Amino acid sequence: MEITLIEGDITAQRVDAIVNAANSFLLGGGGVDGAIHRRGGPAILAECRALRASRYGRGLPTGQAVATTAGELHARWVVHTVGPVYSAVEDRSGLLRDCYANSLAVADGLGAATVAFPLISAGVYGWPVDDAVRQTLAVLRAAATVHVSEARLVLFGPDTYATARRVAETG
Repeated sequence: MEITLIEGDITAQRVDAIVNAANSFLLGGGGVDGAIHRRGGPAILAECRALRASRYGRGLPTGQAVATTAGELHARWVVHTVGPVYSAVEDRSGLLRDCYANSLAVADGLGAATVAFPLISAGVYGWPVDDAVRQTLAVLRAAATVHVSEARLVLFGPDTYATARRVAETG
């Protein structure tokens, strides 16, 4: 699987699946989640509401992943995952890695060839960018997929992109 780092807007990616850094309620929010819901339109929210009414009444657990339509995005599916909030006193890196592994497995199971990932938990959830990139690349580099041939890590802003490039080149 080819791993590509891109600076840009994840909602503008033309891929089979876009991964959403969602909240557990699956009803939209801020950051990546809000942008995906706004640009993708009401079809995404409708499917998220149906998921909440059926399988995820208490919310999607941290580290798990579930797919919906991509609505008006340039993708077929959105794979929603809930990242962990960073803690300096508790190691939650396994949950962060689960977000990538489970999202990739869902996308692969759908038959997606290309998947765009945000840098999960590195925004308002406070995960240090350099470690978030390390965790992400560790999962993607070790992954064995049937259908996914390209994973894009879409980074918002030049500083985040520069940090990701540095981490990718050194490890």
